[in-house]
Amino acid sequence: MIVGMRLGSDRLIADVGAAIESATSVVDACQSALDTIAEHSDANTSVLLPVHDRLRAVAANGAWHVFSSVYPGSGVVGRTYTSGLTRVIETPIGDPDYIELSPNVVVEICTPVVDGPDHPIGVINMEWSRRVDVAEWRPVAEQIARMLGRRIRDLGGPPPESRGEKLLRHGFALTTAATEAELLAHSLYAARDVSGLDSPVLILNLADDEIEVDIDELHPTDLAAKVAAIDVSDLRRLSDRARLYGASYTIGDPATLDAEGYECLTSAGVRTMISIPVGLSRDGTMSGGCLLVVSDRATRPDPETVNLIALLAAQAWSSRERIQTLANLRELAVSDPLTGLRHHGSFSERLADAIPGHTAVFAIDIDSFKNINDTYGHQAGDQALIELAQALAQTLRAADDLYRIGGDEFAVVVDVQRSDEALGVAERLVGAARGIGHTISVGVAIHHEGETPNETLSRADAALYVAKRTGRDGVRLAS
Repeated sequence: MIVGMRLGSDRLIADVGAAIESATSVVDACQSALDTIAEHSDANTSVLLPVHDRLRAVAANGAWHVFSSVYPGSGVVGRTYTSGLTRVIETPIGDPDYIELSPNVVVEICTPVVDGPDHPIGVINMEWSRRVDVAEWRPVAEQIARMLGRRIRDLGGPPPESRGEKLLRHGFALTTAATEAELLAHSLYAARDVSGLDSPVLILNLADDEIEVDIDELHPTDLAAKVAAIDVSDLRRLSDRARLYGASYTIGDPATLDAEGYECLTSAGVRTMISIPVGLSRDGTMSGGCLLVVSDRATRPDPETVNLIALLAAQAWSSRERIQTLANLRELAVSDPLTGLRHHGSFSERLADAIPGHTAVFAIDIDSFKNINDTYGHQAGDQALIELAQALAQTLRAADDLYRIGGDEFAVVVDVQRSDEALGVAERLVGAARGIGHTISVGVAIHHEGETPNETLSRADAALYVAKRTGRDGVRLAS
């Protein structure tokens, strides 16, 4: 059965108009509109307005659960916003655009909130769990959306992103950063965005009394560059001060307030500063550095802003440790812990990109390695492996790859023009081993079209054992 609204459409539109005109804020206007609709219908309703890169629910009625935000283009709501066209779905369950909020919804009307011709600034979404007269409700929803759009425009437009929303957005970006460079760039951007100060500078304490200074390269300022150029000893004192006293900030123009001890900043033009320690451990020791967010304008940062920047700095440092931990795990997964050389899995990946006829594989074995272990012990054997790995690595060219693939066996992958070039590289490796008091046998195979990495290595291995049987301390080329 099709059911109409409880009161006439003209009465509903008039009541909504009166409610939103008396509202003093955009959020109040949106909620007043929905409260008035609730007096005329049992629809689940919500208003979503744009904030940054999403649509944010600023008011809702009827449903226990609503989405706090939706990406433009996602679902009925997002598509209505991007298209500027009302969408009516009378069988929403199963519709690919439907974002389910309540069970048993049978009708959905989603219409753009506009503040002028063809200019959506949000949407009103209405859902019913019973059949309603769509022909009656659609023009009503569109009229309410137009009135609400005009009132939002008169009140200054959609409300800006709140500090909490900014913090959430930046925190998510920090936790998903894939590299330290990406993390650094977004950390500096986030500090600038949340603080309202335009010149973030990160000072990191390094070993041997060195420091690293980074500024926001995407939004550079002369002030940030001047701070980054301050003498290293002064920057270290600023970092140490942050470690000792925690977050601190100026409360006015140093031209009228005592700025003793911060002359290196004030002479550079700094008039406001937020200083946050990064990398503090529980016992207060410092392994990180200091985040400075400065401005050449004299302002008064409130404690809430300082706390938000401190939270961002802590999140950034935690994310940095995560990235470093993952990098270490990846390195362990593809390297030999004894020599630091990559092992067989990485070797196979390297050879998968080999150029047939122009990539050579060396199989290398230390001669009489068992005698070293039996005579001098395994510690001496390990030391021999480390020394050999270093000698071979120093002899190879920058583009060549050296791997330890098990025991005293090594493999090398080099790109060459001819087989005699590969033999020349192998002979140099034999000479490098002699230089540290060891001898090696080397088998060389040129990668063939259609060969697997294991097949090429097997041919190099076969040549290696020919070298061993014929006197060791030499090179053999596989047929």
